[in-house]
Amino acid sequence: MKTDKTSVIVIDEPNSNENNLPVIEGNETKKKSESPTRKQFFKISQQFGLEAPLLPVEKQMPLEDRTNKRERLATLRKQENIEAIMEKTYSFCANKAIDKRPDLDWFNQYITLAEDISNTTMQDLWAKILSGELSRPGSYSMKALKVFREMSIVDAKLLAKACSLAIKDQSKKNIRIISGTYQQPGLLNFFSKERQQHINLSHFGLNYADILSLADNHLIYKQESELNLMTSGEKLNFYFNGTPLKLTSKKPNIAVQFYKFTPIGTELANLINDKANDDFFAVLKQQLRHHFEIANNVEK
Repeated sequence: MKTDKTSVIVIDEPNSNENNLPVIEGNETKKKSESPTRKQFFKISQQFGLEAPLLPVEKQMPLEDRTNKRERLATLRKQENIEAIMEKTYSFCANKAIDKRPDLDWFNQYITLAEDISNTTMQDLWAKILSGELSRPGSYSMKALKVFREMSIVDAKLLAKACSLAIKDQSKKNIRIISGTYQQPGLLNFFSKERQQHINLSHFGLNYADILSLADNHLIYKQESELNLMTSGEKLNFYFNGTPLKLTSKKPNIAVQFYKFTPIGTELANLINDKANDDFFAVLKQQLRHHFEIANNVEK
């Protein structure tokens, strides 16, 4: 009797299955089971104690044991995460003095929010939050921490991008991204092309979709705002990523337009080191010169 060459052959090689991957029948399906994506998925499911559905029934642990294993792995993972953050915080605190004893209730809630963070970059930022709170209690509100907990690494990078384009006033409590300036229209300037100056933020990696994304995370107000109309000779003192910027109005009725950081955005912006976008700063000063005299020293 001839053997049917198209019949399905079940292959069982427990010794060669190093990752304990599920055995799947047929050559074509076997190749799919060994794909990099499936291997990675299986490893991730193992880390979370969820690999049972991917194994043959005879290799599955009882349901109760699987539940206990998953809870144990979750607890160990949280402990590992928070210990990594504590270690990073300790190094950040090397040259900082503590003003007063930190709020233990705040610290307890901080641990609850931070213990699920496994990304090393995000752990660095959480460590900076704790270090900052230890040196200056009250620097980070619980509301800001809850917002930050929902942010991804992509959101954090977008905040850093916004900070690289932002200016601060002398109090450092108001952070803005200047988007343009204009002179109030009148009979003498109504048709002037220089009456209104616009800065295209998208040329520097921050388009309106990014503004909306930052607004969704309660970091920036999505509506453009403006300062009160300035008189001729009136001064504004700012800092652009640590660089002083003094503006003196050349004409009357000048307004500065900007996107403003929310209080939460202002708190979290302290996590970002000053890293100025020099190309943007050059364009910003060029546009501002239409309506302002610019100096690099700020009056106290």
